Amino acid sequence: MAFKPFKKLLFGFAFSPSLKANVFEVTRLASFLNASLVFVHVGEKTSENESHFKSILEECPNVPEKINLFWRTGNPVKTLTSICHELDIDLLLLGALKREKMVKFYLGSIARELTRKAPCSVLLMLNPSIERHPCKHIVVNGFDSPQTRDTIEAAFDVGQALQSEKITLVEEVSEARVAVSVNDDRSLRKATLKKEKINREEKMRVIDLVQKISQEKLDGLNWNTQSIFGRRGYSIGHYARVVRADLLVMNAQEKSSFFNRFFPKDLEHILAELPTDVLIVQSHHDE
Repeated sequence: MAFKPFKKLLFGFAFSPSLKANVFEVTRLASFLNASLVFVHVGEKTSENESHFKSILEECPNVPEKINLFWRTGNPVKTLTSICHELDIDLLLLGALKREKMVKFYLGSIARELTRKAPCSVLLMLNPSIERHPCKHIVVNGFDSPQTRDTIEAAFDVGQALQSEKITLVEEVSEARVAVSVNDDRSLRKATLKKEKINREEKMRVIDLVQKISQEKLDGLNWNTQSIFGRRGYSIGHYARVVRADLLVMNAQEKSSFFNRFFPKDLEHILAELPTDVLIVQSHHDE
């Protein structure tokens, strides 16, 4: 099944100090994606809260045509997950938190649980802002997985909408694949050749996936591939941080598959210390 564009967005909000920045950020994103937007507050509805939220919304310069606002009570995770199912949401928007006195971001318990249980793709936002910060560089995983085609297509779709300048498709290669005992020049040469061969194979595999995407999604976007050798999940997060990517696009956790048995914590490395905004794409091949 082909990638399903993000046309229905949901943002679960709380009355926190970052509410205004979050509202500006998600309305702007919905406008760029030409998508409808649902706001959900899990908590008590008061006239004061309702008036405060609507006053912020009225200040936003970029507001999508279709907006809905819901007030619900109950368990936040169960409530938001249920609404995502009920409204057939394509993308759930969640905020990340900054650790006290540290320039590190992490997920609170509710956001972490939603990331695992959401029936749709999830965008983790680190630095929501009232003024727009352009998304210039997108890094996307090129894992050898049935999900990856949807993930790459999602990256290009978002890249077009946000007018990004660059997309880097990263193939993470386990060091075990090039494990050669190096103790002399001959073994070093053998290890080097093996690494180069794997690099070429991975690059061709990812290029083949990109070539299956419609040309209109590729037009105007500068993209390239990059092989990195290391631990899956951890390496790409480190790479995204080093190149100062504005968005990291990842496969959602694969359910009950060969890959899941061997790589059960790919996303855990990313979620433990978020390197940048992270888009986790839920593939429809799993449905």
